[in-house]
Amino acid sequence: MANNEESRGLKSLFDWFANRRKSGSTSLERQEREIADGLWHKCSKCGVLTYTKDLKANQMVCVECGHHNRVDSDERIRQLIDHNTWKPLDEHLRPTDPLEFRDRKLYSDRLREMQEKIGLIDAVKTGLGQINGLPIALGVMDFRFMGGSMGSVVGERLTRMIEQATQRRYPVVIVCTSGGARMQEGMLSLMQMAKISAALQRHKDARLLYIPVLTNPTTGGVTASFAMLGDIILAEPKATIGFAGRRVIEQTLREKLPDDFQTAEDLLLHGFVDDIVPRTQLKNTLTQLIALHQPVLTTPHMVLWETMSLTSTAAE
Repeated sequence: MANNEESRGLKSLFDWFANRRKSGSTSLERQEREIADGLWHKCSKCGVLTYTKDLKANQMVCVECGHHNRVDSDERIRQLIDHNTWKPLDEHLRPTDPLEFRDRKLYSDRLREMQEKIGLIDAVKTGLGQINGLPIALGVMDFRFMGGSMGSVVGERLTRMIEQATQRRYPVVIVCTSGGARMQEGMLSLMQMAKISAALQRHKDARLLYIPVLTNPTTGGVTASFAMLGDIILAEPKATIGFAGRRVIEQTLREKLPDDFQTAEDLLLHGFVDDIVPRTQLKNTLTQLIALHQPVLTTPHMVLWETMSLTSTAAE
């Protein structure tokens, strides 16, 4: 009799633990479902859960550890450009498949899938707008579209935007994020490096300002061309910036590289980057830099003063 009561007690105890385990898994599933629904965001660095609305209000920067989450091109434009001042350029340009490239699937099929999934034509958006009232030509790369790779359309859009800026005497800002040149377009993608660089040289010859903003990651042919040609080069904290990958370099040099290799902080230390600017301060920083580099206009007061000075000199 006692053994039966003892066995029932053990059984009920096992049931209690089983129910606890089951309810725990249910709550975990519920928590994961809430995170998946977009109500909460779990930081990939510190693991802190943040209300998505609060995270967006802080420009997708973790309020706990300062980790800069990746943002898309539309969000970046909203963060930088004044409301109702954005005028997109060359939206009609579409990528083609001139080499009829095929790996596991046709390049044309990859393009179509990306366009349907993301809603972008290619990996960059360009346009004209205002930043705190100052005119600007802005290009924003989007890593979601084939890793932000630079194909013919990316190069053509950026080149036309820079030419428009040169004609209008606007400063140029390009927010860079890319895995490099687009291999599916072969030599055509590599030609974009020279084309964009030539347009930037003409912009520089006109004594106009160009600021690239390097975000995570900026690598390959983009780093080897327009990302490093700025008059002032800015970067976001902890951004990965480089040409070849860490593993390739380690295998070539047969040396172990430091942990902070190819980070924005390491590049700042060695003079490749002029400043590291948190995303929440980027708009005001760009405004200050652009305002400082505005051409000096001769005001009526200055003309009057110069006339008076010339008159007094002639009288003497």
